[in-house]
Amino acid sequence: MGGVPGQRGASRETSPTELWLRTLGGVPGAVRQVLVARQLDERLAAAFPAGRRLRVLDVGTGRGTQALRLARAGHEVTGMESDPGTLAAVRAVLAAEAPQVRERVRLLEAESTRTGAHFTPGSFDVVLCHGVLMHVEEPDAVLAGLARVLAAGGLLSLLVRNADALALRPGLEGDWDTALAAFDSPLTRDSGGRTVRADRLGRLTQTLGSIGAPLSAWYGVRVFTDRYPAHAAPPRAEEFDRILDAEDRAGRTDPYRRVAALLHLCGVRG
Repeated sequence: MGGVPGQRGASRETSPTELWLRTLGGVPGAVRQVLVARQLDERLAAAFPAGRRLRVLDVGTGRGTQALRLARAGHEVTGMESDPGTLAAVRAVLAAEAPQVRERVRLLEAESTRTGAHFTPGSFDVVLCHGVLMHVEEPDAVLAGLARVLAAGGLLSLLVRNADALALRPGLEGDWDTALAAFDSPLTRDSGGRTVRADRLGRLTQTLGSIGAPLSAWYGVRVFTDRYPAHAAPPRAEEFDRILDAEDRAGRTDPYRRVAALLHLCGVRG
């Protein structure tokens, strides 16, 4: 590794861990992407034979972290993204990939509510919807559309804000007005100050059952690092590994996973 994370001086090189954390949005972003990748791979291994090439739809592909990772693993990936600027950034990253990876990725500018207009029923083995429902006022229709394009036995992966834990972090920070308001409202603010909506595990469990993709597993994501100080120096690789180990353990263990900032729910199309 080149250089020491957090060291100052013009001669300091950027370490691989530091670059990785910077690319994925610091510690909270990196923890989210790494843990979701681990959990997703675990559920894929449980649902499909090893070596099977899967048809994947990534709704709200964002930076393309999971979409490109799955394409590198040999899967056929379609990414839907409604923001033209974000989509252009993903295309630029994709252009630097190997030809065989580029051939396996299709990017489409479209809203999450429009899956039915673009795809026929049962078109995909895996549907990802990560960080999207928080921007949707009524998620049930979106979820029904996702289940519709999912093939029998297919995996639906959702990453949502946890409405059951909204009061925890402002309470720990002494922001009592925000904490009290969080008990009665699913609305909160993201890191950019935008108002977003959170979901409750119980309600989503019921919805997944009603659309024919009942919950098969769920995890907590970011139990400890949701408010990791933005100004803090990037952790060394060894420290970040310990952070991941602690977050991974907490995200699988009650009661910790129930107060995670995010929930990762996986349903299987029956």
